[in-house]
Amino acid sequence: MPPLPDSGDIDAGTYFVTSLTEPFEITVPDGWTSDGDGLGKDDPGHPGEGAVYLIFWPTDHVPTDACAWRDALVEVDPSAQAFVDAMAAQTSTASTPPVEVRVGDYSGFEFDHSVEDAVDITACDDDKICPRSESSNYCTRWYSSVAERETYKVVDVNGKLAVMGVTYFHESINPELTREARAVFDSIAFKSDK
Repeated sequence: MPPLPDSGDIDAGTYFVTSLTEPFEITVPDGWTSDGDGLGKDDPGHPGEGAVYLIFWPTDHVPTDACAWRDALVEVDPSAQAFVDAMAAQTSTASTPPVEVRVGDYSGFEFDHSVEDAVDITACDDDKICPRSESSNYCTRWYSSVAERETYKVVDVNGKLAVMGVTYFHESINPELTREARAVFDSIAFKSDK
């Protein structure tokens, strides 16, 4: 199985992704672009705006307030349950109740995460909503619009936390693209050594 390319348009197929501490497989149709840490696809109805993006970045910090996140990035225990709890407790955003899911050979949780309606992003630190980060000093994952929302899958894999997300950048994305992004997201599979 080929590794996910570091950049550029990719052919349809199944790839091996190594950007997290534990590698996984993902299956992608035509028309997607890779940047090594994720996959994206534009909506033909909104070219150049960005529509959907799958994220495979490490995470070990969650701010208590996603709007006032500077100096509030708190390290979380490296477990799926701790990450889910931290995201649910975060202010300025809202999470749906987590549901248990299988991600290949491992079980984990899935939930949706979005910005609360009353949040004025221009009043937030650096004009950004910061739901999570891989640093205690600065935000490495942010929403630049209150319309952005994500679906997360979090899994404990061999004692390590794996966080994957699919981001929807605006509300008017073509439903076919939303379904396609969801299918790619659902194709993620961690394989056990057993």
